[in-house]
Amino acid sequence: MDTSKYRVLFLEDEPTIREVLTEYMLISGYEVTETERGDRAIELLKSGTYDIAVLDIMVPGADGFEVLSYMKEHCRETAVIMLTALEDEKTQVKAFNLYADDYVIKPVSPIILLKRMETILRRTDKKQEREKDKKEGLYLEEEAYCAFYQGERLPLTLSEYLLLQTLFKEPGRVFTREQLILRIFNEDYIGNDRIIDAHVKNLRKKLPISCIKTVIGVGYQFEACKEGWK
Repeated sequence: MDTSKYRVLFLEDEPTIREVLTEYMLISGYEVTETERGDRAIELLKSGTYDIAVLDIMVPGADGFEVLSYMKEHCRETAVIMLTALEDEKTQVKAFNLYADDYVIKPVSPIILLKRMETILRRTDKKQEREKDKKEGLYLEEEAYCAFYQGERLPLTLSEYLLLQTLFKEPGRVFTREQLILRIFNEDYIGNDRIIDAHVKNLRKKLPISCIKTVIGVGYQFEACKEGWK
C-alpha cells in the first residue's frame, strides 16, 4: 500500500511513545504532524486536512474525546484511531459512539498500529471511491433497485431498472430480446417480445445521455465507453 499520499495527525503526550511511533510512521511513508496537546490538535484540524488521526485520550488541554467530538462535527472524512491506556468498556463505547474507527490499547506494537492504519485507510479509500462514482457517473444500488446519475436518483420503473441493470453489468455484450425478457420477467411473461423495445424507448428518455445501443437484427447492448459513464 502506498502510504506517501496520506497525512496523519498524531496526538500523544508521552514523549517516548510519540517519538517511536512517529518514526515508524515516517519510515512507512506517512506525512506526520504530531502534537502533545488536544487544543493544539483542534487548531491543526481547523487549519489543515488529514486522512487519519491517531488520538490519545489523557492529554493536556482538550482531551482526546474533545478532539474526537470536534472531528465528528467538522472532520467526518478523517478516519480516527483512539490510542490509549484506558481499556474499560465504558470508555471504548464512548469512543465508538463518537464515530472512532478503531480503539487500540497501549502498549501497542508499532507494526500492529501501522497495519490497523492501513486497514482503515484502505476501507476509507473504497468508500470515497464509491461516493465519487455516485457523484460523477452512473451508479446502481442493487439492494434498493435504484439507479443514480451524478448523485440524482433516476425515476425508473422496476422493469426499466432491471433492463438497465442487465445491460450495465455486462457492457459490450449484445442481449437478444428473449434474453432480456428472461432477465426481467423470468418465465412469467407471455406475449410479444417487442415489449422490450417499449421499455428501451422509455429508458432512453429517462437516461441523461445515450448509452444503450440497438444492434440491428439482434437486440441491445450497453456502451460503457460513453463520456460521463463509469
